[in-house]
Amino acid sequence: MQTTSLTVEKGSVELGPNVLSGVSLPAAVVYEDPLIHNVEWMQRFAEAHGARLAPHGKTTMTPALFHRQLQAGAWGITLATAPQCRAAFAHGVTRLLMANQLVGKANMAIIATLIEQGATFYCVVDSQENVRQLGRFFAERGLYLSVLIEVGVEGGRCGCRNQQEIVSLAEAIAEEPALSLVGLEGYEGVVHGDNPESGIRAYAQYLVDVAVELEAAQRFSEPNPIVTASGSAWYDVIAEAFRGAPLQGRFTPVLRPGCYVVHDHGLYREAQSAVMARRPDLQQGLEPALEVFAQVQSLPEPGLAIVALGKRDIGYDQLPIPLRRYREAGEVAQPLSVTGWEVTKIMDQHTFLRLPEEAKDVAIGDIVAFGASHPCLTFDKWRQLLLVDAQLNVKEHLATCF
Repeated sequence: MQTTSLTVEKGSVELGPNVLSGVSLPAAVVYEDPLIHNVEWMQRFAEAHGARLAPHGKTTMTPALFHRQLQAGAWGITLATAPQCRAAFAHGVTRLLMANQLVGKANMAIIATLIEQGATFYCVVDSQENVRQLGRFFAERGLYLSVLIEVGVEGGRCGCRNQQEIVSLAEAIAEEPALSLVGLEGYEGVVHGDNPESGIRAYAQYLVDVAVELEAAQRFSEPNPIVTASGSAWYDVIAEAFRGAPLQGRFTPVLRPGCYVVHDHGLYREAQSAVMARRPDLQQGLEPALEVFAQVQSLPEPGLAIVALGKRDIGYDQLPIPLRRYREAGEVAQPLSVTGWEVTKIMDQHTFLRLPEEAKDVAIGDIVAFGASHPCLTFDKWRQLLLVDAQLNVKEHLATCF
């Protein structure tokens, strides 16, 4: 397990108020028990499949959550940009996997400084021009840069599109003394089609086959090269492919899901249901841990409530889902009904709720808990979230560093 000096700083912030009283709303909350469950569940899953876990930190950019993941046994933290890597390193994360191309001298300078300060850093490459640029820059700094070749798909995002491109790129890396080819990287989330599962299984097998071929050709500069993929929807399929005999004992498989840490009430809840259907042997699964609380601010006409919640507060890939309702300063154990409530529209600071005819008890100031889809796009709206217990008492302030 990676050691880390990361600490949670509470400063002079007063802890202890209840979300239903004493907290300015809207507020994003993370429930501690589901959070603990999710962190431990995914770590066990990775270890049971012979893989390392490098959770994607861009989901939360919350150092306190990085700390929990590392303490549970994570191999490192995945990031998407050089500034994200700098932020994570500043909070004690020393193994950084940037699942992206490192482009531009300013970004290269950020990473060079981190390496000089002791970071273990990896990034991906998919073009000979990027390889030449990186080789030149890091040679001038007197540093070595570990890179992984990104394996893409036609119509997808970045990445080499065929095996010949991969072999040629490996040759180009070998010609750069400052670069070290340490593995392969891919992302299955860009594989689509009428039968995505079949396509993703084929892609995962392709990653394995290419890795074995490059190893046989002695293209990797280190023993046990890295093979990494996996978002938060198909991690089980990737893990199964990586667990196969061709990689065992010869490679370091690394899984990179990120959204699992707080899960969600939309996209990833659906994806997790599919995982559990594919893998009935798995126990319990992930639990939603993230909600946003906001108050009814207007009841301007029958059947309509306006809540002080908007695009500035919660992700809106899918419309938020009303989960529960409380009276301000009410009892957590006595939620009020939101049956039949439906979000119909969301603006910058306002959410429109269609109410059923029987919703006669709604009052100004009522507090509604909302679930969201795709937690990345809720976390990035907050400078801090509230870690709460089951009774909605605030236990910790979770600062973000977007």
